[in-house]
Amino acid sequence: MSVEQSWDREVGVLVLGAGAGGMAAALIASIEGLEPLVIEKTELVGGTASTSAGSIWIPGNRQSLEAGFKDDPQDAERYMRALTGSDERDPIRDAYLATGPRAVDYLRERSDVRFVPCGKHPDYRDLPGAAVYGRALVPEMFDGRQLGEAFERVRPPIREFLLLGGMMVSKADLPPLLGRFRSVKNFVYSGRLVMRYLLDRTRYSRGTRLAMGNALVARLFHSLRKRNVPFLFNARAISLITEGNTVMGAVVACNGATMRIRTRKGVVIATGGFGHSTTLREELMPTNPKDYSLACPANTGDGIDLGRKSGAAIAVKEHGRGGFWTPMSVVNRDDGTKGLFPHLLLDRAKPGLIAVNHKGQRFVNEACSYHDFVEAMLSDAGPARGTPAWLICDAVFVEKYGLGAIYPGTRNLKPFERNGYIHVGQSIEALAAKLNVNAAALANTVRRFNGFAQDGKDGDFGKGETELNRFNGDPDVKPNPCLAEIKHRPFVALAVWPGDIATSAGLRTNADAQVIGENGEPMSGLYACGNDMASVMLGTYPGPGTTLGPALTFAYRAMMHAAGKSDIARFTGAAMSAQQVG
Repeated sequence: MSVEQSWDREVGVLVLGAGAGGMAAALIASIEGLEPLVIEKTELVGGTASTSAGSIWIPGNRQSLEAGFKDDPQDAERYMRALTGSDERDPIRDAYLATGPRAVDYLRERSDVRFVPCGKHPDYRDLPGAAVYGRALVPEMFDGRQLGEAFERVRPPIREFLLLGGMMVSKADLPPLLGRFRSVKNFVYSGRLVMRYLLDRTRYSRGTRLAMGNALVARLFHSLRKRNVPFLFNARAISLITEGNTVMGAVVACNGATMRIRTRKGVVIATGGFGHSTTLREELMPTNPKDYSLACPANTGDGIDLGRKSGAAIAVKEHGRGGFWTPMSVVNRDDGTKGLFPHLLLDRAKPGLIAVNHKGQRFVNEACSYHDFVEAMLSDAGPARGTPAWLICDAVFVEKYGLGAIYPGTRNLKPFERNGYIHVGQSIEALAAKLNVNAAALANTVRRFNGFAQDGKDGDFGKGETELNRFNGDPDVKPNPCLAEIKHRPFVALAVWPGDIATSAGLRTNADAQVIGENGEPMSGLYACGNDMASVMLGTYPGPGTTLGPALTFAYRAMMHAAGKSDIARFTGAAMSAQQVG
């Protein structure tokens, strides 16, 4: 659009989207005196980040170094090279590794956005340069009561992740909750959590003790509110206003009216990717047979469409299948709606479970990362694309570890069988009949796996042989924490489907998150971060926080560039100490 018409409003930076990337960009812009305005398509903040684990993958971060977890970013660079299969120098990767720790420190020192080390949390592949400790950070817990009435603006987590209809729990809360009757300490701990939650429900729609992605989103929102950064809710950009190769502003629709908003320093596209755009899914992730996505429902590719219509380039080929994946089971809720449960880490790696395809055969190391599990599903499917994989275990497994949306400790499986969530059989052959799977093939698969379990070594797929496998297994099971026989009737099967948690393909950018035009040149005044920016990971998944780490890092780099404080921030490969990281 031309700039000949008058402007209705002028701001320093116009941020499109109130997810983690967009709010981080707005927060940094405010700190740098750039006078941001955030426009959000929905009535809520947080986007997909609200329902995530909230982890960020930041090699060489100060928090882990000071906690005694040593990490050399040179190793991280070797690991990313091995993972992506690229030996060429990548300036965006260099900028990410050099700037990630700096961005985390910047937010900690100037806002309420704070992270703590995970400690042990292995990278997802055993490749040269991989680390077991120190690269993953998680948000500090947050008391949502600090937001007052604005707490209701924070998008809730996945319903199936909430206890008692609205109580969040962290990974650290699970052992005492599950063992609440095993010790006085656990009972008191659990009782305090429940009492806090019941008190919250007298004033709020859900619990205010926030963890994981909800804590990150709330911390960003709280920091923005403290700085009086303005938001426009139920608003979206319908076009960018350009002059030559420069983006001057945007036309924004809000409450039935449109306004032309001029920016002095730029527009940031951070609308969350294209998880719910049928058109873009068919174009950019064509191998995924189902539109199962954990992305925020409002993430329909608006930002990518805006950029493309203004001449931006899309990065596609180097991003593999275009998404970041997890297996998902479909939950039939009591109110008639359906939910998606992501099988991230709580069941697949545990001893006594296998995954089989439509032929009743194993096709993957079940304990691999959620992303790699779905990559294996998509590679294995062939002519059977559009059919689920099946997680197979027995009732003893479900009682001990849980299965998807079925909590540990569950003995009565009939309600879950009645609503179609699982299939149950008194024999493997009877179970196979319910799955429309060859009974002899499935029985042979289980028999072969049980032999591996007796020996403690998976001769087909190596389940239990990597750091990640063992980390998510059961350390009390010897010699292999991921192997146990499937032998106690009844036997249980749960369908899982390929689903995305984020998109990898997106707008092409440079190391400062400037959007690149189809002519190969940066588009002045236009930035992208979060899932609208083509991922630095190139469709691979190095470890926990693969999307949020880059979202915060490149939001920081974008706003430093807009503030005239950009630097090359080249990664030299030299180890960084805790003092150097600042």
